[in-house]
Amino acid sequence: MRERTMKIGDLSFDYLIIGGGTAGLAVAARLSEDPGVQVGVIEAGPSALNGEDGGAITVPGRYGETIGSKYDWKFETTPQPELAGRSLPMSRGRVLGGTSALNFMAWNRAHRHDYDAWANLGNAGWGWDDLLPYFLRSETFHQPSSTHQKDYNSSYQAEFNGTKGPIQTTHTKEYGPTHQYWHGTMNALGIPSSDDSLAGANYGAWNMVCSIDPSQQIRSYAASAYYAPIASRQNLHVFTVTTGLKVLLEKCDSGLKATGASVRHDGHIYEIKARREVILSAGSLQSPQILEMSGIGAREVLEAAGIEVKYENINVGENLKDHMMFASIYEVLPTLSSRDDIISNPALRAAADHAYQTTQTGPWTVLPCSVAYCSVSDITSEKQRCDLISYSKILEHQFEGEAMKEKLRQHVRETLLPKSQGQIEYIFDLGNWCPFFKADPNKKYATMLQILQYPLSQGSVHIRARSNDADVVSTEELPILDPKYYMGMGHFDKKIMGLAREFSDKICQTEPLAGIIKGRAFPPLSNGLNVGDKVSDLETEKNERLDDAMMEKYTITDWHPIGTCAMGGSGGARDGVVDTRLRVYGVDGLRVIDASIMPLQIGAHPQATVYAIAEKGAAMIIEDWECI
Repeated sequence: MRERTMKIGDLSFDYLIIGGGTAGLAVAARLSEDPGVQVGVIEAGPSALNGEDGGAITVPGRYGETIGSKYDWKFETTPQPELAGRSLPMSRGRVLGGTSALNFMAWNRAHRHDYDAWANLGNAGWGWDDLLPYFLRSETFHQPSSTHQKDYNSSYQAEFNGTKGPIQTTHTKEYGPTHQYWHGTMNALGIPSSDDSLAGANYGAWNMVCSIDPSQQIRSYAASAYYAPIASRQNLHVFTVTTGLKVLLEKCDSGLKATGASVRHDGHIYEIKARREVILSAGSLQSPQILEMSGIGAREVLEAAGIEVKYENINVGENLKDHMMFASIYEVLPTLSSRDDIISNPALRAAADHAYQTTQTGPWTVLPCSVAYCSVSDITSEKQRCDLISYSKILEHQFEGEAMKEKLRQHVRETLLPKSQGQIEYIFDLGNWCPFFKADPNKKYATMLQILQYPLSQGSVHIRARSNDADVVSTEELPILDPKYYMGMGHFDKKIMGLAREFSDKICQTEPLAGIIKGRAFPPLSNGLNVGDKVSDLETEKNERLDDAMMEKYTITDWHPIGTCAMGGSGGARDGVVDTRLRVYGVDGLRVIDASIMPLQIGAHPQATVYAIAEKGAAMIIEDWECI
């Protein structure tokens, strides 16, 4: 890989990409396929392609080790009133490859209706059928053998899986000891097994496909898949440990034009020019920050920060949506071994290292892949659904204006319909995944994660106001992240999450999974019951519902923020930040290409969708310039 010896100052490229993460490197790879253009990429973090991560990024089973490390921006939300005043950590990748280097390698797509909903807002060209070619373009799916399919229920439909893309995807070689019970248990509860989680129906039980290169059993991510194979291209220039500060804007006949960016490198600030376009791929939390630092945003936000308003758009940094998660812990049979045991036991860890290094087998090849996406009608009784409707009518009275009331009514109607759309994701895996539960070292545990896919909770991310002695806000500060979990209409989210947690118990009380469960350990049982009691034997627990206080105390984020530079659709700049070509309203030569452009949340882990957005965004750039 070429080392960059060029000086940062006095550089000029045709395309300048701010953010060398999931989307940014994919866009750079596609644009630099044309040897006649020069492409520059600015990434704030270091590269880990030289092996300095020690395997924390590349070894699949060591997922999570980089959270809170030097590769993490370490965002934190403001104190959340409806989460008992807690602030939540929000991990984002600060490394070449971005969050694709930190995530847990989940590879799935949302329901086709989710993408069609984007198009129905007036974002032509962004429906399921429009995006599918770009999903396929991003991946190479390695088909499981007939034996693997029979042993692990790893089904797939070939027409929905790419065969020539940079990201390598596969069903994992090995599964944990509890996975054998997953499909049977969910099927017994009326949840069918999915033929293929990538086929546009995010419903049912399945084995999560993962972004892993099976030939080496390593993580396949933006830096290793999109960048490393083409790093020698003479027209591609990637600068690490270099932070994008703001977009340079000049007045032109049509208004404003992006001409480059101000960056910080080695303690100095430089300007890099862009002859054609500047592309923001800094993610949902920092693309709006850079727009605001450039003078694009809400007047009151910019003036409070001491920044000149160059183009006013109140939507910048708004529409923040995130997936919310709750973890229930169950005590399991003492004979079961989990990743926790390997991490805490030096001998077991040495054995796992040896197996991985010598034969690419063992615990470090295992990922949490027992997944099910359920509708709200799957997890609730008729009475519970009636109670939800009654609650929503009470909630309506808190809002002024018919538009807000109708939005709530529509959400309730769509949520409670008995349709095959996954509104709650369940993931089951051995070990303790809950930050609030202190495990007994003499016992073994498993975790049931539940993740709300379509929240009403909606927040914002904005730059900070300047301090009293400053002319402008400091570029060193992270923005103010306020997701407003469970606030406003989000109170309805809290009710759904409580019911979803109750269904976690039902899953763990259902055979064959129930055969390994000794009882629920967290959240603690009510009515004076003991932690070790078997939940299925207790009539008092039959219809137990986790109350609002429990949700407030223990809900966490699944780190899937989207929407802060959303496509405006038919409303244009009144409703969004970018148009359907991902061009920033009011500025020539400036686009945003990352998860922030999603106008609505999707029912899926966003990784595969972000790559598809990047592939489509790059194709549009190429197409637009070919027409000039």
